[in-house]
Amino acid sequence: MKIGVPIEIKNNESRVGMTPSGVFELTKRNHTVYVQKDAGFGSGFFDKDYVGAGAIILETIEEVYKAAEMIVKVKEPIEKEYGLIKPHHVVFTYFHFASSEPLTHAMIKSKAVCIAYETVEDIDGSLPLLIPMSEVAGRMSIQQGAKYLEKPIKGRGVLLGGVPGVPPGKVLVLGGGVVGMQAAKMAAGLGAIVTIMDINMKQLRYLSDIMPNNVNTEFSNEYNIRKHIKDSDLIIGGVLLKGAKAPKLITRDMLKDMRPGTVIVDVAVDQGGCFETTKPTTHENPTYIIDDVVHYSVANMPGAVPYTSTVALTNVTLPYVIKLANDGWKKACKQNAALSKGLNIVNGKIVYREIAEAFDLEFTAS
Repeated sequence: MKIGVPIEIKNNESRVGMTPSGVFELTKRNHTVYVQKDAGFGSGFFDKDYVGAGAIILETIEEVYKAAEMIVKVKEPIEKEYGLIKPHHVVFTYFHFASSEPLTHAMIKSKAVCIAYETVEDIDGSLPLLIPMSEVAGRMSIQQGAKYLEKPIKGRGVLLGGVPGVPPGKVLVLGGGVVGMQAAKMAAGLGAIVTIMDINMKQLRYLSDIMPNNVNTEFSNEYNIRKHIKDSDLIIGGVLLKGAKAPKLITRDMLKDMRPGTVIVDVAVDQGGCFETTKPTTHENPTYIIDDVVHYSVANMPGAVPYTSTVALTNVTLPYVIKLANDGWKKACKQNAALSKGLNIVNGKIVYREIAEAFDLEFTAS
């Protein structure tokens, strides 16, 4: 199969869809891999590395799309790429369709096969291609939140770990999944007082067992959330509904109950965000302030640490890329139940129910 790896052109996105080691695994199986010139530069991988692994370097993104049968990316196509995607393409990337109706309609119009990393689902319900980026984003949410708590950036001026004689900051984590768990670990490691909330009692029991003493667990409901936001310094939104829009756990009216300079970090922004006031931001302009509350909602947070993120992502996507390349998408998805869950749009039809429901569009069973 002919596989294309283009440069990511989303704002401040330095990750790349595949490492040179991933390219090597494909070329040794007699597949052809086209990599756009300098595609890996931002992640610390150079054209000579890709050439050494057997790739063919092409100058432009147009050449890559034209030459390839399957496109392997990191982020969803943006408007500049819509016209490059054709019916013969298989596009394998993070799509997060439920948060973007224009993207959904564009991919329907393209008639391409769209396989979304974030909905590939193992038999145990886990999302193997989302986990590594959720791990990165969860850890980064505390790193970024701690920074934006600083007073020069309009935060409360609180050091999360405190110092002797001064109590540590308080962190509220909404969602006890991968993002929430990693965020709680990082915040606890800094010495903050952490509360992690979820509606899954089994998960809360697990978290209670494994987390250090400065992490508390609590059942998530509106009453409890309203109670905690009043004295939290940093609030992390890490709630995920597979393939669907995130629930709005903090509404606009709840901001008035927070102290000025409170920082909220919405890791769920790719799925529409779990704060009502969330709007996607970029690494270039990552924050905005509403009612004296600092909002951080960068839609490609792991893009700020592209080497770590690219290696972690290729580690998990490569086995699926190889299967798709070896067998073609139809056979691969038929034989691999996890991969079949990744099918979102096929030949102009929505085949993932939650996407159709998000925009009241027609659903077609795959």
